[in-house]
Amino acid sequence: MKIDALSLFPAMFASIMNASMMWKAQDRGLLSFRAHDIRDYAADKHRQVDDAPYGGGGGMIIKPDVLVRAIEALRPATETPVILLSPQGKLLTHQVAAQLAQLPRLVLVCGHYEGVDERVRQLAITDEISIGDYVLTGGELAALVLIDSVVRLIPGVLGAQGATDRDSHADGLLEGAHYTRPPVYRGLTVPAILTSGHHAEVARWRRRQALLRTWQRRPELLKNAALTDDDREWLRQLQRPSAAPSLLT
Repeated sequence: MKIDALSLFPAMFASIMNASMMWKAQDRGLLSFRAHDIRDYAADKHRQVDDAPYGGGGGMIIKPDVLVRAIEALRPATETPVILLSPQGKLLTHQVAAQLAQLPRLVLVCGHYEGVDERVRQLAITDEISIGDYVLTGGELAALVLIDSVVRLIPGVLGAQGATDRDSHADGLLEGAHYTRPPVYRGLTVPAILTSGHHAEVARWRRRQALLRTWQRRPELLKNAALTDDDREWLRQLQRPSAAPSLLT
């Protein structure tokens, strides 16, 4: 996958994109990433990229001529999505990230100041994505969140086959509890099922852990999750006021 990010502060990408799995993805040839300075596409000697808004008001607006020129220079193929990171956009979910991970190329546009001229949306933006219902000072952090959520889903990036299959939200549920050594820590023990060697029972325990955690913390997710008859019966038991069912019954 190739990802280009347009930003007024391209240096903000360096530390994240040169570390951990983002660096490994590039080292393995699975990702080509470059951050571009929007100022490089300004036509005047002062490299002006913003101006005061028509009609007054606070803040500065990124100029349409500069930003559209930058996008057109980076987007040779019309089928390449151009995504503006914006609190007004579609919410970034696991499913959205999975769809984007199937594409060969993305162009990300990071707004700043008060925003971008509306004509940029009309002429050059294909999609808008938000990482949540709050406002950041710029789109760079949001772009990094999007990149991380997408790139980790590219086959080969995480190494282990199926490593993302049980992630929270991958199947509509939150991920259940995890344990590692030591087997006892401050009086708390690892559930015996995880050391039993019974793979089918371990898988069943993990499924019910995911159902339990989702029911406890994000019960609204269960409405759209793909549930089996066994899942539904166990959730009915959870909702009974008498006592919580055993994870293995």
